[in-house]
Amino acid sequence: MINYNGSIQENNARIFSLNNRGLHYGDAVFETIKVVNGQILFAESHYFRLMSAMRIMRMVIPMTFTPELVYDQILRLTQASGPAPAYRIKFLVWRSWGGTYDPTQEGVDYMIQCTALAEAHYNPNHSGDYTVELFKDHYVPSGLLSTIKTNNRAINVLGSIYARENGFANCLLLNEQKQVIEALNGNLFLVKGYTIKTPPLADGCIKGIIRGELIALLAKHPDFILEQASISPFELQKADELFVTNTIIGVQSISQFRKKQYAHTVGQALLSLLEEQIS
Repeated sequence: MINYNGSIQENNARIFSLNNRGLHYGDAVFETIKVVNGQILFAESHYFRLMSAMRIMRMVIPMTFTPELVYDQILRLTQASGPAPAYRIKFLVWRSWGGTYDPTQEGVDYMIQCTALAEAHYNPNHSGDYTVELFKDHYVPSGLLSTIKTNNRAINVLGSIYARENGFANCLLLNEQKQVIEALNGNLFLVKGYTIKTPPLADGCIKGIIRGELIALLAKHPDFILEQASISPFELQKADELFVTNTIIGVQSISQFRKKQYAHTVGQALLSLLEEQIS
């Protein structure tokens, strides 16, 4: 099921026009959200990140686009989609049609897509093989625009094809300064001793919701020192652990990068803390 501007429709409903700025120009932003037992996880953080992305894209936010409206439209869709342990939500907003590169309309349209998940809990693959490699064909530009989720994900698509064709579970992306900034589907954390590093937003990584939650948790954790600092490719092979975070999987430990194999103790412990926070 989908929710198009407040109207619940079947997935195969013909609701889209070719006159769509998201389709023509990538003039759209989106939010990936998890819903469990009628609860939107980290709802406020998702709402404010969506509003921030719309402002960065110079979209005019309607007065009606309140937290209550956004939450209600998401939950209306999950209820209409039938029972499931959890749902993956994609909330897509694009600028209304008009103009070419220079838009002539100030309104926005939105669509919410709902996909049932088999499990309510985070279920990453900690014990199995999760080998990664650097994706060096293209670079993510550092700066503010790279921190938001627009619907231009060309590098993520090309990196995913590269990973599949070469037998990797994921790839790590680089910015134009050859710094490691994130994985294809989430933020990157590096563990070395008692220090946990994650790239700063200035390097061009997505402003991830779980990234933010872990930063807040680690700031109060007595056993670790958190650093938001650039990560060079050379640091990867000296790390004790690497893990990826996103809204759907929570914390995914990386098992191997090239010849270096990693533990997953810290990643699993932080995932447990994260689940305690939302239970």
